[in-house]
Amino acid sequence: MSDRQRKIAFVFPGQGSQYVGMGKDIYDDFSIGREIFEIADEKLGIKLSEICFSGPEETLKLTINTQPAIVTTSAAILSILTKEGIEPDYTAGHSLGEYTALIAAGALSVTDAIQLVRLRGSYMQEAVAPGEGTMAALVGLEKEKVEEICREAGGKGQVEPANYNSPSQIVIAGKVSAVQKAVELAKAAGAKMAVLLPVSGPFHSSMLKPASIKLKEALEKIEIKPTKIPVMANVNAKLETQPEMIRTNLIEQVSSAVLWQQSIENLISLGVTTFVEIGPGKVLSGLIKKVDKSVEMYNIENVSTLQTVLSILKEA
Repeated sequence: MSDRQRKIAFVFPGQGSQYVGMGKDIYDDFSIGREIFEIADEKLGIKLSEICFSGPEETLKLTINTQPAIVTTSAAILSILTKEGIEPDYTAGHSLGEYTALIAAGALSVTDAIQLVRLRGSYMQEAVAPGEGTMAALVGLEKEKVEEICREAGGKGQVEPANYNSPSQIVIAGKVSAVQKAVELAKAAGAKMAVLLPVSGPFHSSMLKPASIKLKEALEKIEIKPTKIPVMANVNAKLETQPEMIRTNLIEQVSSAVLWQQSIENLISLGVTTFVEIGPGKVLSGLIKKVDKSVEMYNIENVSTLQTVLSILKEA
């Protein structure tokens, strides 16, 4: 496919895609990528690069570290693509990944984004006491059925859809007892899979409202520029370009569902033919293929995949 026919969306992963060793060869082989890690270390006052490269895993998995670690790794890879002249037509990020999408779109500086997500991680960690909230993945049930199950399980406490990931996968979040009840109901309703996730809180649920309030204060101090490239927002699956709307969306995003399936469907309807997942893991590649098998899908998480994708995208 030639670049004239291609319409490219850069997509960026969120929490859960991290692994020890991510970004190490990018740091070693590309000075521009190394600079991003050095900025993160300096601005956060911690050796974030060492946590990414060497762990230990328990330290990397702490939300307060995971969030800036993923954004830094993704931004380092992005900086190389930008230098090579590969520009997307649109960007989108899953949850935390929306911050890297905003870097790609020119709305947020790398420095501000990394500092913001460190705060976001700490606010999310503080919002709900450990052991009070959790999440579960439900596979093989219709959207309406999942919403009905959440209403039925609501007698045990708050539970609601948190990520509409693909036609076959919805993640729910809420109070532990209510999520457990919803998992039982989902199994009884014939779900192919209904499992609790190993997460530290009920992300993207109304239980995270306290984190939204704190994040609002932090976001009000940050400059957000009009985007050079439209960004597909998690909270409404609409393209956004204007600073005030972006700010509002980021505040709401912490305690609102991620409309990922709808975002991808909308990008495809705008003519996107090629998705490039930038950052650790291949979670989004799998989800996007479940939305539409016909799209071109690439992921870049290390030097090897970077070189492969660059050679494909640079073809005439």
